[in-house]
Amino acid sequence: MKRLSLLELEEQASKQGLLLRLQVRKPLGLWTLRLVVATQSEEYKIKILGEMKAWAYNSEKGLQLDTMQVREAAPACIGHLIWASTMAWALESTPCKKARLLAIYDDDYQHRVLIRYFKKRGFISIKQVGSSLVDLPLRLVWGGAGNLMLADCNELYKKSIALWHSSTE
Repeated sequence: MKRLSLLELEEQASKQGLLLRLQVRKPLGLWTLRLVVATQSEEYKIKILGEMKAWAYNSEKGLQLDTMQVREAAPACIGHLIWASTMAWALESTPCKKARLLAIYDDDYQHRVLIRYFKKRGFISIKQVGSSLVDLPLRLVWGGAGNLMLADCNELYKKSIALWHSSTE
């Protein structure tokens, strides 16, 4: 399957009545990303359906996924579009080949749900971030304890684009 560019994904989203927008900054050589999927509810109003926040540094393992949210009332395809678009951006605009995230530990049930969701996406657990002194830098970066997980950006893209296409047919 040919990899769609971010522009092509934006065009596909538009055909579905969705707005796909990115805000990218690069202060001090560090990319910051806020990707939003929304609908236009009125002429000058939009309704945000979901978003991804991430940052990346100049390394193959540099994509750090911070926040991924999809509103409860959003169509199922929104999450797939967000994942596919984020990976398309990373592969097109950064040297990143791997993505990391922290499945935050809030409570047992929610943590199990997050781990299962991210594993289905293609992430593997690489480290438990806890309360040890060695984990302090990671806790400061991610804002808590949990499972540090890693995935291949290209594989995430392939899985997400296939899910996006199957949910919009």
